[in-house]
Amino acid sequence: MKATIWHNPKCGTSRKTKAILEDRDDVELTVVEYLKDAPSRDKLAQLFADAGMTPNEGLRLRGTDAEERGLPDADADTVLEAMAADPILIERPLVETEKGVALCRPQEKVFDLL
Repeated sequence: MKATIWHNPKCGTSRKTKAILEDRDDVELTVVEYLKDAPSRDKLAQLFADAGMTPNEGLRLRGTDAEERGLPDADADTVLEAMAADPILIERPLVETEKGVALCRPQEKVFDLL
């Protein structure tokens, strides 16, 4: 099975989720360090839609200026544009497999995709 993780190596939950995926013999893992290689607005929209969540639900508040920028109350397009321009605003880790997409917080949510 192919899996892609949008990963931040500084995030403990992201590291733990990545380790779960790496420990699986049946997973061909692609790791995208999204702070270096930010997903496009369209890719983010697709990921959130496939995860059954709104961009606002995928907005990282902790450690960001999202609240000061009014993003929690902004419309989806504004949030997506902000995330694409400043990927620190993306909550992590997002994982995509053929079974779907999930925001893997806590990391055990990744098992639903395997």
